[in-house]
Amino acid sequence: MGQKTNPFGFRLGVTEAHKSRWYAPKALYGELLVEDQKIRGYLDKRLNRKPPYAAVSDIHIERTREELKVIIKTARPGLVIGPKGAEVERMTEELQYMTGRKVAISILEIRNPDLEAKLIAEAVAEQLVKRASFRRVVKMRCDAAMQAGAKGVRVQCSGRLGGAELSRTMALRLGSLPLSTLQAHIDYGTAEAMTTYGVIGIKVWVYKGMYTKDRTEEESDAAGGRARARGRR
Repeated sequence: MGQKTNPFGFRLGVTEAHKSRWYAPKALYGELLVEDQKIRGYLDKRLNRKPPYAAVSDIHIERTREELKVIIKTARPGLVIGPKGAEVERMTEELQYMTGRKVAISILEIRNPDLEAKLIAEAVAEQLVKRASFRRVVKMRCDAAMQAGAKGVRVQCSGRLGGAELSRTMALRLGSLPLSTLQAHIDYGTAEAMTTYGVIGIKVWVYKGMYTKDRTEEESDAAGGRARARGRR
């Protein structure tokens, strides 16, 4: 059996903060968890799966008794906001109708999309659907990530690559990738390419450097984490 660990889950509570930040009694917990999943599914379908393709990499959800706050991390904030904020208002209304709660949407801009694992995976998937050469696409994305300032990157594709009869796995790695080091800031993202000959899965790991205690606390505060993420001593 493979001993694979999700890089985000491995660091959760050590250097990474939760993506859903709220507290609920036992009777309400399941309902709110399903609601979070529906919100993420709805936003992903609306912003990433059809035009205007807003390149959303992450969705954070915070709840208080009165309000539900949704934080969207995107490389194209203008497309999410829309002309004069029309898109945001429409999304807010639809989420309020879906959840029956007061909703506030905040948008965070991603300065460097070439360093976001989720966006790299989505870009590779998009090219594979267009029948581009998988080796060339993976090489280009890895090189772009390294030029953008990554310390290391790994892209893995699995499935009927190039329309082959048997499925296989191809991976390319550049730089260093300390997956077992808790202090390392590893961004991990996945995507699926729905090709005519089957689904191809893409996994991406991006190593952005080591966490320092100060940087960890700043990032967890910026993400709105209630509990400050602790650097490993």
